[in-house]
Amino acid sequence: MIGLLLVVLVGVPSTLYYSLRILWAAVRKSDTLPCRCDELPRKWARLMLRAAGTRVEMENPERIVLDRPQILVVNHVSYFDVLALLGYLPGRYRFVGKKELTRVPVWGRAWMACGHISIDRKDKVKAMESLALARRKLAEDRPTVVLFPEGTRSVTGELRAFKKGAFVLAIQTGTEVVPAAILGTREIMRKGSLAIRRGRTIRVRFGEPIPVEGLRLEDRDGLTRRAHDAVAALQRLPG
Repeated sequence: MIGLLLVVLVGVPSTLYYSLRILWAAVRKSDTLPCRCDELPRKWARLMLRAAGTRVEMENPERIVLDRPQILVVNHVSYFDVLALLGYLPGRYRFVGKKELTRVPVWGRAWMACGHISIDRKDKVKAMESLALARRKLAEDRPTVVLFPEGTRSVTGELRAFKKGAFVLAIQTGTEVVPAAILGTREIMRKGSLAIRRGRTIRVRFGEPIPVEGLRLEDRDGLTRRAHDAVAALQRLPG
């Protein structure tokens, strides 16, 4: 329980501190808000990872291109997946996450103030509205939009079937898909457990971007399968 205790002791005050700085910039409608949303979540996530005794290694990060939008699709087994990406993903990014995140006191408001997108997995109409918002973000901010297409964390670590929303979004916006695999986070903290195991390394592997030029909505199943196969292949790589 030492790992959990350290994360709580560091996490509670740092979460309040960084979240309130973002919210203060948002309330004042400050021109510094975009910079704070780029900088402060990275600092917070890296601090949390250090508190957990965890290091992050990025493989092929150059596949995230900073001068054009991309859609990053990643496997999901642990809360530490989000921390690793928040802390080390290059460039400007926006996450598409479950709406329950917005209910986290203070942090949830800062999350929304920075332009991240909540999605209601139980309401198809609202989910489509969230994807429409993601389309606008891609057009206006040109970020990397991060989605976990399994929809929830895998209990066993095995890659679950992908939902199609990310790939509909890619086709509708003409945005290439970057598959990625996160390894090692399940060994740190598993779904359903509060235990945090220190001294582990997280590896984030980026695959070759998948172009979508010429694809139509009826091609979404094929694109979904291709991305799923790419993430699975990245998970199987040795090292």
